[in-house]
Amino acid sequence: MSLGPKLRRIRALVRKETYQVLRDPSSIAIGIVLPLILILLFGYGLSLDVKHVPVALVIDDPSADASALAGAFELSPYFQPRRIRSLAAARQLLLEQKVDGIVQLQSDFSRRLAAGQAQVQLLVHGGDANRARIIESYVQGAVGIWSAHRAAEGQDVGTGPVTLSARVWFNEANNSTYFLVPGLIVLVMTLIGGLLTSMVMAREWERGTLEALLVTPVRSDEILFGKTLPYFLLGMLGLGVCVFAAEVLFQVPLRGSLWVLLGASMLYVLVALGIGLLISSWVKNQLIASQLTMLVTFMPAFMLSGFLFDLRSVPLAVQVITYLLPARYYVALLQSVFLAGNVWSVIVPNTLVLALMAAALALSSRAVMTKRLL
Repeated sequence: MSLGPKLRRIRALVRKETYQVLRDPSSIAIGIVLPLILILLFGYGLSLDVKHVPVALVIDDPSADASALAGAFELSPYFQPRRIRSLAAARQLLLEQKVDGIVQLQSDFSRRLAAGQAQVQLLVHGGDANRARIIESYVQGAVGIWSAHRAAEGQDVGTGPVTLSARVWFNEANNSTYFLVPGLIVLVMTLIGGLLTSMVMAREWERGTLEALLVTPVRSDEILFGKTLPYFLLGMLGLGVCVFAAEVLFQVPLRGSLWVLLGASMLYVLVALGIGLLISSWVKNQLIASQLTMLVTFMPAFMLSGFLFDLRSVPLAVQVITYLLPARYYVALLQSVFLAGNVWSVIVPNTLVLALMAAALALSSRAVMTKRLL
C-alpha cells in the first residue's frame, strides 16, 4: 500500500479531531484550565501525614553503647530498620527510595559519649517533606528514650547528653510542595489522556458518524492514530503548564534531565490514551465511558499511586494491586527526576513497565476497533 494516501487519510482525521477539540470548551478546560486549578489547590492547600519509617542503620562503632542504641531503633514500633555495613551502600538505598532515612553511629561514638559530646548522624530523604519531619522527630524520640534508660540505670554519670545532627536530602527547604507538585502531574496527565479520549469513539457511535468512516478506505489503526494525536499534544501542553508552574510558582527543583521527564511523560500519556481509547472503542455511550474511565484511571491514580501517601502504609493485598496501575510507576519517575536527579536504577525499570503497558494497550485498542469495524 502506498504511504502517500495513508498519510493523507491520517492528516484528514487529525485535522477533523483537532477542530472538534477546538470547538469543545470542555477539552480546553481540562487540558489547560484544570491543570492550573489543581496545581494551585494541591500546591498551596494540602499537607500529608505518614506512618511507617524504613531506615538504614550504619553502625561503625562495635561497642556495647552503640549496639544498645541500635537496639532502641530495632525494638521501636515506629521503625523498620535495616543494618547496613557501609554508608555508601545506605546512600544507594536512600537514592533508590528503598529506605527513607539513614541513622549512622560513627566509629568514635563511645569515646564521644564518655566525653559528653556523642552525636547520632541522621540523613533523611526529603522528597516528602512532612515524612522527613516525622522521621526526624521519631529518631529524636528513640534517642531520648535510650538516654532516659541509661539515666535510670545510672550509666549517664559523668557524661553529657547525646545530640542529634540531622540533614534532609533532596528537599533542604523541607517544603511539602516538593512532594505534592510532581505527583500532581500524574493527575493532570491522567485526566487529559484518559477522560478526554474515553469519549472519542463513544461520541462517534452516539452521533452516528462512525458509519460514515466505515464506508471510507480509512483503516482502524489510522482512525485510532488520527484521534489520538490531538489529545497527545494537548497532554504535552498540560505537562508544560505543570512544569512551568512547578518551577516558577513553587520553585520545585528539576534535578534530573528534562529529556528524561519528557520521555517518561510521553509514555504515560500514551498509556492513558490507550486506556481511554480501549474503553471508548468498547463502550458506545459517552456517559458510561467517562464514568468507567474515571473509575479505572483517575481514582487509582489519586489514591493508589503513592501521590497522597506512602503505599507501604496500605494492606499487602492493596500493595499488590498497585503494581497493575501505571500511575504508580509514573509517580516514582517524577519524584526521582524532580528531586533526586537521574537515578537510573529507578528510571529504567519504571520506564520499561510504562513502555510495555503502552504497547499492550495500543494492540488491544486496535484489536477491539478492528472487531467493531467488521
